[in-house]
Amino acid sequence: MKFLDEAKIYIKAGDGGNGAKSFRREKFIEFGGPDGGNGGAGGDVVFVAQDNLNTLIDFRYQQHFKAEKGHPGAGANRTGAKGEDLIIKVPVGTQIVAEDGKTVLIDMLEVGQTFTAARGGRGGRGNNFFKTSTNQAPEFAEEGGEGEELWVWLRLKLIADVGFVGLPNAGKSTLLTALTRARPKIADYPFTTIHPNLGVADVDGRDVILADIPGLIEGAHEGTGLGIHFLKHVERCRVLIHLIDATAEKVGESYKTIRKELEAYSPELAAKPEIVALNKCDSLTPEEIKKKMTSLKRVAKKTPFAISAVAHQGTKELMRAVIPYLK
Repeated sequence: MKFLDEAKIYIKAGDGGNGAKSFRREKFIEFGGPDGGNGGAGGDVVFVAQDNLNTLIDFRYQQHFKAEKGHPGAGANRTGAKGEDLIIKVPVGTQIVAEDGKTVLIDMLEVGQTFTAARGGRGGRGNNFFKTSTNQAPEFAEEGGEGEELWVWLRLKLIADVGFVGLPNAGKSTLLTALTRARPKIADYPFTTIHPNLGVADVDGRDVILADIPGLIEGAHEGTGLGIHFLKHVERCRVLIHLIDATAEKVGESYKTIRKELEAYSPELAAKPEIVALNKCDSLTPEEIKKKMTSLKRVAKKTPFAISAVAHQGTKELMRAVIPYLK
């Protein structure tokens, strides 16, 4: 399934049905008079958060959505039926944003959450409604009101407990594979991961949702590489795991590069709790590991974990370290 995390769509609620202009004409009823019924209200446009969706790809192929119009009124004081509401299903974590691209109308954070984004027009009143003692045979009825219409942005921000960040080829996807049943693409070249991946890890009987995003490089906030667009998918995480490639010549510089990009994206994201892990330690000797751990600790100001995702070394201890942040 292709991944899409942003789409712009047009929505329009249904117009209200027209009121009826009608008069009673039964043969054996002595007094006639107006009997035009009211029109039905137009259908609303309602968004619903679904838990079995994780992409906005459907909105690439359809951008216009219109709810049903209200049915017109009829004689014998019959009211028109209300137009059927249009239900639009979106993934949990979708933000519905106004056309200006800044005003968040709603953040769909819970399964089953609903939001009425456009309300249908009211039904027009029939001529029977306008009957008075001085105007007992009104010759007019109202037209139905127009339904609301607007353009909105849909922006998906994945919901996860833990987010992986790091340079390309730091081993984020390998770690996700080692800890969960997710099977992201893994290869020995940069930017193998081109869209976020989610997985669920079992940590001492507790389910922990992990998010792996594409790697960042120096200058990503200026558009270099894949940019920092995907960082929004770890905004909701409670803690970040910062993976460093132990085979890199300067692990401290690798750490500082990612920290710079996080701060350029958002001070709030950069301030999230962070666990640092030196990955691919199975490729180094104990002396090399000790040297690089010392170098990384000096720059990160915290003791990193020494792990190997591919060899499943130290991964359980790493995941147990995130549990206090999830309470």
